[in-house]
Amino acid sequence: MKKFRLKTSFNVLLATGLSAGLFVGTMTNVMAKAGNTIQWAGCGITKKAFMAELAQAFEKKTKIKVALNGGGATRGIRDTADLRVDMGGSCRMSLPEVERREMHVTLHPVAWDALAIITHPSNPIKNLTTAQVKAIYLGQITNWKQVGGPSKPINLYARRGKLSGVGYAIRQYLFQDSAVEFKASNFVRSSGPLEKAVEKDPYAMAITGVSSARKRSVQIAGLNGLTPEFDVIKSGRYGLYRPLYLVTGPKPTKDVKAFVKFAKSVEGRNIIRSNGTVPYRDALGLMSKMVLYGFGVK
Repeated sequence: MKKFRLKTSFNVLLATGLSAGLFVGTMTNVMAKAGNTIQWAGCGITKKAFMAELAQAFEKKTKIKVALNGGGATRGIRDTADLRVDMGGSCRMSLPEVERREMHVTLHPVAWDALAIITHPSNPIKNLTTAQVKAIYLGQITNWKQVGGPSKPINLYARRGKLSGVGYAIRQYLFQDSAVEFKASNFVRSSGPLEKAVEKDPYAMAITGVSSARKRSVQIAGLNGLTPEFDVIKSGRYGLYRPLYLVTGPKPTKDVKAFVKFAKSVEGRNIIRSNGTVPYRDALGLMSKMVLYGFGVK
């Protein structure tokens, strides 16, 4: 039956004027394309920070393409667990106590990111304290005048949901409570729209990953007198840092394993570093300071 169907399909194609050589060549190209593309989805911060450059270098080296899609850390973990994609990206650890299927993935740390307070470039406020940031997120400070700025409302932008990479990290680091409610003016679906909104809104404020924020037209404000620059993050002096992960499923393919290995290699680390992001192996000591991150899930 299979031979009959293949022969019939082949004859139909010949009848329409498609040569046998072109048919075989077309099918070979389609099969090669399908077999040599890694589907990646997940954390928009990781995607913007260095994934495009890593993917380009990896394709040049191996002829294996990495197709990049965003969607957030939760998508990166769960779509990989569900085999919807070959590999994911995440800026939070897996949380199997919240969603059982997240236990079926492996997280590979490849870089260090930090939470960055971003405002419009015209904003005169260059620094905020932890207490001020917490009060803004709780709706206790609502006007820039209250922190030394103009008498204009603070338009706070935040991610929807409590398990986004940034949203989860803010709750853990600043509040030690993953259930706290933010009093934001605007809730957005992912980091990209959040950062773009701050680029346009003179009275906006948000927190995102510095690895993507530095590639936007925003002002990165200091926190307690420190800004999340490369050396400051690497030293651990800026406390709001977290790993960026590649996510693999229960049975990663040979190509996926090769990409993870490439990202961790000297060449991969150089690419990450050239994009202003700290490679994970450059600051292994930072893990010892992350004891609280990931605990207290409610």
